[in-house]
Amino acid sequence: MRKRRITGVWRAAAVAGLLGSSAAWAHAGLPETSNVTLRKGHPEDYFVGATFGAVISRDSGRTWRWVCPDAMGYGGWRPESFVWRGTGEILAATGNALLSSKDGACSWASHPAFKDTWVTGLSVHPTDDAVLYVATGRSTLATNGVFRSEDGGETWRALPLQRAGVLFSAVRVSTADPRTLYVSASDTARMYLFRSDDAGETWEELPQAFPDLVRPFDFVVTATDPVDAQGVWARVSAQGATHILHSTDGGRTFTARTGAGIDDVFVNMDVSADGGTAWVSTYNSFFRSREGGAFNKLELPTGNACVTRVGDVLYGCGSPWLHDWSLARSHDDGTTWEPLFSLEQIQGSHQCPVGTPVRELCPSRWPQVAETIGAPLYPDGVPDAGVPDAGVPDAGVRPTEDAGTPADPKPKPSSGCAAAPAGTLLPLFLLPLWRRGRRREDP
Repeated sequence: MRKRRITGVWRAAAVAGLLGSSAAWAHAGLPETSNVTLRKGHPEDYFVGATFGAVISRDSGRTWRWVCPDAMGYGGWRPESFVWRGTGEILAATGNALLSSKDGACSWASHPAFKDTWVTGLSVHPTDDAVLYVATGRSTLATNGVFRSEDGGETWRALPLQRAGVLFSAVRVSTADPRTLYVSASDTARMYLFRSDDAGETWEELPQAFPDLVRPFDFVVTATDPVDAQGVWARVSAQGATHILHSTDGGRTFTARTGAGIDDVFVNMDVSADGGTAWVSTYNSFFRSREGGAFNKLELPTGNACVTRVGDVLYGCGSPWLHDWSLARSHDDGTTWEPLFSLEQIQGSHQCPVGTPVRELCPSRWPQVAETIGAPLYPDGVPDAGVPDAGVPDAGVRPTEDAGTPADPKPKPSSGCAAAPAGTLLPLFLLPLWRRGRRREDP
């Protein structure tokens, strides 16, 4: 596999955007991946969130197709994570709406129960994916709270944790004991962690002060310990740094695990099945902590990162603008990575029946994206190729390609905003020229 070299003015323009203080450009301007979700009980099904919509594979990563953001209907509120139930439904909290698809990502809808508020967090029961929780946080003038669904997101019930003037930022279900829930929140005066030990019927309020930090803000619960229900992870920002926090007493006290903090923007984190290893991803780097030790930066991925653990396998986002893959997996806790795909391997828009939003909207937008990332323009031979008009497919139906191991990835990224209105992404008009220049320089 060949490494891409970024030289001259392109390094100044691109790498400056990918590294250091310009990390926001890396995620908002360049096409890149941002999160990865595997369907519960179906490890052959991948759904990868991106800065330009999403990418889906139904055949163990052998083929990848694009879902445009217009068809998903999330506008400027991009989902930070998804839940893909074993029965096929896909759900996402965007920070505004609660989106769902029941037909394999071809059609998307916003749940009407939350049309007057903002859904800021989504979490799923670790063994029963019909049980879901959301947190809301529209404004300090509204009443926000935590809601529970027991039918896969069809209906929602408000739990007793409802507060006027409080913004709830995230909800997490303990993987050690699903009756234990953690919710982070804030108001104009302080930050909170709320904990329930009875699946949300009663709550303990735990104000968080962090006296050792100067003007801390943005406290968010991020993960739970898989073996100890009293173990919970969170992060908080202060003076431009991200501090990773760990509690072993149910959130009553937290210990900072990153010293002076990480000088980068937090993306997400995950924890090993035994609770002994933790990973943190940021816009530019990937960190690992073992047995309570310090978080150390790993060699890869660089420029863009996300992390998801499924069993003993670690999945991570990467930036093909700096190395050769957009999604990879690791069997040794992130020390080495096996590439799964790079953006230029996307084979057009997602194949959906006529009449579905993805079929009607995405094919016409694909040429711009393809030119940007170096992917084939019309891999199926016609501009609007898709599934024949045979009605809405069952959520479990897969394309006709044979399943197999992922193709040998070439280099290119996945996640941009190529489907956004013209002028919203400054780098896009430069990327085709950059790509052609890099190809001439490749060894």
